[in-house]
Amino acid sequence: MKIAISSNGKTFNDLVSDVFGRCPFFIIAEIKGKRIGLIEILDNISLNQSGSTGVTVAQTILDKEVNAIISGNIGPRALDVFKQFKIETFQAKGTVKQALQDYLENKLKKIQ
Repeated sequence: MKIAISSNGKTFNDLVSDVFGRCPFFIIAEIKGKRIGLIEILDNISLNQSGSTGVTVAQTILDKEVNAIISGNIGPRALDVFKQFKIETFQAKGTVKQALQDYLENKLKKIQ
């Protein structure tokens, strides 16, 4: 299973970004059993895009074949894209590492 996390930095110790479309980075992690592994760190190349950022970033994330998204918040357009492709979305605060651990323990609230 692959999970994309909107992040303020490039490590598991950085904070989950409060926003999805305009976060600086995405950390894509792979979950195998109860183990968390790093797959890829993506710079958000759409960070300074003037419009439709959420949809553009959602497409970038879909291209990585993720199964779930963790972010502080996800805008309605990006959320619609994820719903269409049956990608689960979750809300989290704190570090990326803690958010992933909370995901494994079913502690995260789904973003509807």
